[in-house]
Amino acid sequence: MDKDRVKGKAKESLGRAKRQAGEWVGDPKTQAQGSVQELKGRAQNAFGKAKDAARDTSSSRSTHSTRSHSGRH
Repeated sequence: MDKDRVKGKAKESLGRAKRQAGEWVGDPKTQAQGSVQELKGRAQNAFGKAKDAARDTSSSRSTHSTRSHSGRH
């Protein structure tokens, strides 16, 4: 799992909590800040997922390539 996924999930969770706290106390500024932080966390998490997918694709290609060439001598 990519570190961006972990950090993104943490930011998303903190943002959600901050947004919710803003709703509870009726503070629109805190609510908006929480929403922004939550969205940034989601974006970072998505970036980490994309990096994981690229890494998985790259590793499966190299494994596939190794297998296909091992029988040809």
